Amino acid sequence: MIVLLYIIKKEFLQIFRDKAMLPLMTVLPIIQLIVLSNATSNEIKQVNLHVEDMDKSQFSQRLIHKIAANNIFHITSSSQNPDDVYRSFMNGTADIVLRIPNNAERDFYRNKSTEVQLLIDAINGQAATVGSGYLNVIVNSFNKEMRSEVKMITPNPNGTMIAIEYSNWYNPELNYKHFMVPGILGELVIILILILTAMNIVKEREVGTIEQINVTPIKKWQFILGKLIPFLCLGLFLMVVGLILGKVLFDIPMVGSLWTVFAYVVICLVTVLGMGLLLSNYADTQQQAIFVAFFFVIIFVLLCGLFTPIESMPVWAQKLTIPNPIAHFVAVMRNVLLKGSTMADMSYRFIVTGILALIFNTLAIVTYKKTI
Repeated sequence: MIVLLYIIKKEFLQIFRDKAMLPLMTVLPIIQLIVLSNATSNEIKQVNLHVEDMDKSQFSQRLIHKIAANNIFHITSSSQNPDDVYRSFMNGTADIVLRIPNNAERDFYRNKSTEVQLLIDAINGQAATVGSGYLNVIVNSFNKEMRSEVKMITPNPNGTMIAIEYSNWYNPELNYKHFMVPGILGELVIILILILTAMNIVKEREVGTIEQINVTPIKKWQFILGKLIPFLCLGLFLMVVGLILGKVLFDIPMVGSLWTVFAYVVICLVTVLGMGLLLSNYADTQQQAIFVAFFFVIIFVLLCGLFTPIESMPVWAQKLTIPNPIAHFVAVMRNVLLKGSTMADMSYRFIVTGILALIFNTLAIVTYKKTI
């Protein structure tokens, strides 16, 4: 135990003496959290709409005014020339074109089918889906209002109408930052700890201090554990700072138990630290360690579910998320903080991450060589 304490003390001294590492471990993650949390958003806040009104009636004008009253849609232009529609798509000034045909009002009041056409620029699939969905809701609402005014609503056989009421759980204000910040925080902590740990042993090898350690009677598990504990403390410190900033700057709800959060954080950090030390055992230079670490980081980030739902991925990609610690970290952070999930609810995440921690750290101990 005394030997282990000396190794831990040495690691802390080495961390605090490195003037470049301290800002890297403290200031940069905070800046990244603030910038990414404000910049990263899949919300569609504005959809440019081009209107081609061929009817020029009170009916069409009411529909256009109803759409314009919605803050999401910005009517950029109105024209009856098909060439203007094509041009608006080509220069990017229109995301959706609303085409109201001739005699739309007449057909409506004669109880005939009235068709309104939507032409959608689907290069951005998400904007197209969300924008068309919002527009469909507005048009359907307008249709009900008009039919109500002319008393042409057809009742169902029971003489009643079906009304749908809905409520948003866990994020009632639909604040996208509440959804993104916990995931971004977990991602930043994991990436930073993985890269710093991957550089650790190989840095000792480059400086030449690894030979002095290898000639001592320190056991391999003591050496790996001594390397692991200081960075584990650093990761926990970053989590505390990140959660405080998330609460102060973004008012992130913390519905669940923070003990559950930190219990998982410890297991996940041990997993990542074991992986970083394993990579460091095989790397010959710090550059090599960074490149290999970034290779895994890119895969972990793209398959973690932070930006793309895991359920929307192909089956083979979903299976690749099982050994991905960031994917489990993001899921636990979101479910515990926003939903109030318990440790029992997240038992699958705990078990899988615990198995990964055991595998990576065992391999890190086994592959560490005390010979030159």
